[in-house]
Amino acid sequence: MALFCNIIISPKPFVLSCSYQKTHLSKTPQNTKQDPIFKIKGPATLSGHITISGSKNSSLALLAATLCCSGTSLLHNVPNISDIQAMASILSSLGAKVESFDGKMMVNSDGVGKVEVDLEEMRKIRGGFFVIGPLVARFGEAVVALPGGCNIGKRPVDLHLRGDGKVWAHTANVKGLVGGRFRLDYPSVGATETLMMAASMADGITLLSNVAKEPEVVDLARFLNDSGASIEGAGSDTLVIRGKSQLYGSECVIRPDRIEAGTFMIAAAITRSCISMSPVIPSRASCLIDKLSEAGCKISQVDQHTLRVSAVPALYPGDDLKSFGIKTSPFPGFPTDLQPQIMSLLTTCTGSSLVEESVFDNRMSHARELQKLGARIQVNGNSAIVFGKDKGSSLCGSRVIARDLRGGASLILAGLAAKGTTEIHKIEHIERGYENIVTKLQNLGADIERSTLPLLSSLV
Repeated sequence: MALFCNIIISPKPFVLSCSYQKTHLSKTPQNTKQDPIFKIKGPATLSGHITISGSKNSSLALLAATLCCSGTSLLHNVPNISDIQAMASILSSLGAKVESFDGKMMVNSDGVGKVEVDLEEMRKIRGGFFVIGPLVARFGEAVVALPGGCNIGKRPVDLHLRGDGKVWAHTANVKGLVGGRFRLDYPSVGATETLMMAASMADGITLLSNVAKEPEVVDLARFLNDSGASIEGAGSDTLVIRGKSQLYGSECVIRPDRIEAGTFMIAAAITRSCISMSPVIPSRASCLIDKLSEAGCKISQVDQHTLRVSAVPALYPGDDLKSFGIKTSPFPGFPTDLQPQIMSLLTTCTGSSLVEESVFDNRMSHARELQKLGARIQVNGNSAIVFGKDKGSSLCGSRVIARDLRGGASLILAGLAAKGTTEIHKIEHIERGYENIVTKLQNLGADIERSTLPLLSSLV
């Protein structure tokens, strides 16, 4: 008789013990909490070269995948951001030994013996849910909290759970998961990666269809294959995975972050500047390159991994960049993680644009903040009409709030183009996904600084 694998999702952390203590009012002054902010003086003109960090999303998945491996795994080019630190804490809470040095992370999971994840760390990041696949594959169960991350709409976890619980049964006679067939209702990147990790250690062959084709899926498959797995079809809509009884630690260089590269490409466009960046994989940014070229930017490939983006008015015909429309969709379509940044750019173009969000159902909160800066945007559900600078948009500095990671990035871009000083609050969202963004922009000539204000005087 087969028993489904046991996955427990806890809405709150376990309380192991509780003791009563009287509460005393302290006469010692409490330290005033500080609110870190970004302050930007615009408009800016950028120039120079920028180095793109390793992919945040690839790093999170690969760190989780080290739990599948015996021995030590070494990852190079890992970005130093808060999401990565949270994932390292999750791995450590399970018993893994994690060391970080010089952009590298070394993980040894031989000591992992727990199935209960640090629930507080789990709530900080969406990527923490990736550990379900390896834990279920190794131990037949996992105890996790609902994941954190950005509030950008419904991000259901049922695809992860139905895959782990339906495709692979935890049998009574043989400890482990059994391969099978499963079709995703939607090509979710997270579900694809979670199921891929579990299937790589299942008994037999697993066929996954309608899976995500994103580059991060390809990166994960490459790492697992280097560790001894057998995964075919990464980058297509079907994966064939032949389970292995054991995987071994391997070494991997994290590919450059395509969303960070895209953000800096848009930074060049919105400031009408010329910058270069590397390393970049152009095939992973082709959709954005096409749209920026349509607007009037000149984008050239300097060498195999270097792009130059120019929006300097004298270098292209016409008076200014032209508006264009986008509709987000899974790869190779336009990435949802660049939609907010594109919206900022469109407020500075000529004409009107239609922005359609088809991946998440609540990814328009940045529009309200852009309006505080003088943007003219009409939001209707998951669509927005963005009016360019000749249609009523005129960006001027103001105080705004980063509601999520990519929405926060869009506010930085708008601040670079706006007249006057822009003050961005809740920057912890931005620092989840961009490594040293202030320093990188300063090196390009932007007038931006990170400072703190007393929390009581900040926006709420």
